[in-house]
Amino acid sequence: MGEENITRIVMNGKEYILIGTAHVSKHSAEQVKEVIEAERPDSVCVELDEQRYKTISEGSKWQEMDIIQVIKEKRASLLLMNLAISSFQNRMAKELGIKAGQEMIQGIESAKEVGAKLVLADRNIQITFSRIWGNLGLKGKAILLSQIITSIFSRDSISEEELEKLKEQDTINAMLNEFTETFPRLKKPLIDERDQYLAQKIKDAPGEKIVAVLGAAHVPGIKEEIKKDHDLKKLRAIPPKSNWPKIIGWSIPVLILAIIVYTFLANPSAGFAQTISWILWNGSLSALGAAIAMGHPLTILTAFIAAPITSLNPLLAAGWFAGLTQAYIRRPSVKDFETLSEDVFSLKGFWRNKVSRVLLIVVLANLGSSLGTFIGGADVIRVFIENL
Repeated sequence: MGEENITRIVMNGKEYILIGTAHVSKHSAEQVKEVIEAERPDSVCVELDEQRYKTISEGSKWQEMDIIQVIKEKRASLLLMNLAISSFQNRMAKELGIKAGQEMIQGIESAKEVGAKLVLADRNIQITFSRIWGNLGLKGKAILLSQIITSIFSRDSISEEELEKLKEQDTINAMLNEFTETFPRLKKPLIDERDQYLAQKIKDAPGEKIVAVLGAAHVPGIKEEIKKDHDLKKLRAIPPKSNWPKIIGWSIPVLILAIIVYTFLANPSAGFAQTISWILWNGSLSALGAAIAMGHPLTILTAFIAAPITSLNPLLAAGWFAGLTQAYIRRPSVKDFETLSEDVFSLKGFWRNKVSRVLLIVVLANLGSSLGTFIGGADVIRVFIENL
């Protein structure tokens, strides 16, 4: 049995054996099996959280999801991220004729075979996304979503040689690698914090010999972080939202309304021109987003009507109304949920599936409305200055 990709650490009377894997590599899965059978550890730690463990062991139970509830709970963007990661990983695995996450499945099975305690060592993926999302401004969110959507539809082939390079990063990191170069501060929640979380969970695993199955990107960080103590509760916490986005979010509509009212009083025709500009920019760009997602005509109309109003209220979003309209008119069937994980492999399937189309409508209508707010707001200010 080769020792490649294996790191051994002896500390405080315990031995930790870290296996650095590629998440879609046959060799990685075989190596995990060999190491666990040879070492017969007390515990096996896998780089999974409860949610991803259930997905691997039971499959993605998309049919149990209520799309309307997802929109109401403002989880459409997070769900789109999950779909993107699933699509990205499954596409790589499909090209190479293996099952995505095979090395994690092997770790789970081998742990049972040798009677080792299974430890789910990774942080909840929704917490990681929430901490990433909270670190982004509007521009960053738009870039991230566009990059995720692009990654879903990328048809580039992946060679075995390129796959070996993926041993340097896990699936989430691979998808967002270029993005973390653009926004370096995201390296903390995406990589550094997960290294700390994984290291602490591995260190806390019961027994004297622990095997950990990890994406190779995390091994260097874990080697250092395992020497320190980390507060898991703190790493699981979703940071409180800053008050500044709320202040800015309410200040912009109040300012826009105040300018329009003032202009109306001073010059009614100019005030009317401002109002028309605000409605057209907001409504048209939001409707365009819904149209790009191939929404129903009533969905596109809803986006057009809702955007100029919701843009003046930070608690509301045009995409929610458009998405709910689409979900009611073209209610996803059980079949749509069951075929969701397969449909997101292709551009045609993503738009054809009623679930993924609703998600796209929510996201693209919101992006259009946000863009319309800036352009329409700038035009309102322009007319105001001209009529001073």
